[in-house]
Amino acid sequence: MGFIDSIKEQAKKDKKTIVLPESMDKRTYDAAEKILKEGIANIVIIGTPEEIAENGKGYDISGATIVDPFNDPNKQKYVDKFVELRAKKGMTPEAATEQMEKDYMYYACLMCKCGDADGVVSGACHSTGNTIRPALQLLKTKPGISSVSGFFLMEVPNCEFGEKGLFVFADCAVNTDFDSNKLAEIAALSAESFEAFVGAEAKVAMLSYSTMGSAKHDDVTKVADAVKIAHEKYPNIKLDGELQLDAALVSDVASLKAPNSEVAGHANTLVFPSLEAGNIGYKLVQRLAKANAYGPVLQGLSMPVNDLSRGCFADDIVGVVAMTAVQAQKMG
Repeated sequence: MGFIDSIKEQAKKDKKTIVLPESMDKRTYDAAEKILKEGIANIVIIGTPEEIAENGKGYDISGATIVDPFNDPNKQKYVDKFVELRAKKGMTPEAATEQMEKDYMYYACLMCKCGDADGVVSGACHSTGNTIRPALQLLKTKPGISSVSGFFLMEVPNCEFGEKGLFVFADCAVNTDFDSNKLAEIAALSAESFEAFVGAEAKVAMLSYSTMGSAKHDDVTKVADAVKIAHEKYPNIKLDGELQLDAALVSDVASLKAPNSEVAGHANTLVFPSLEAGNIGYKLVQRLAKANAYGPVLQGLSMPVNDLSRGCFADDIVGVVAMTAVQAQKMG
């Protein structure tokens, strides 16, 4: 069974309610039909009757809940919650109503905040910023977490490394500015994500172009300091660094470069030192190794909200919905 098939099976065991706010995109309906047919999750589609009729034509979404943002009997509850959450920013009922009717992502997040849904998947026709901004404003980060980060679950075929070819790569999608504290936090969240999705112990490598002090530079010090912070704040996580990629994955190299490390040569969770390194790294593996790259999956939010590539297919949406449902199970 492939990775995404196992995630779908996990999602089916405790069905969650996932909101799809992009009713203006036909891929939403194609994905919803498949999700409902497979029994992966309960689906809510936000849209007017006209949007549903025009874009959903030909798809069987009879099992989905349709929420009309202009005539929803629960709308006032969401408006009140929006005003409450953003009162210090001067939010008024009129402005809240206008924002919810203009941008369904806000409506979706408010449904989650009020306990009427468990997660949201968006981004097929909106930017990452349009997906993350409402989530940060309305759902916030988990207690004690300073920022949201994004990881890819990489499934590499015929691979002897990682957990039978499964890896978490982070952060590849969100943060443009890492310091040592943020890197340590990303490492902890990534370990948690790996264990939630793969069901095996995370072994986290903090990557660099240096292994255990072999090079001297501020960029290396940043990663080395992140390792120290992570060891102090998250002592139960198996984590080490700084490590070059070959030392992180290949046991023969690890025995030479980091002989005393229990992570070196066995890493399955790779934390990159910058967004550009992470983004380049996952795309290299995806293209050259013909790997499946599931994500970016967001971590650090109080409730699961996940982004899609604007070039995604309906099956990609199905997979991300399944992953979002599993995240919701773990949070619940």
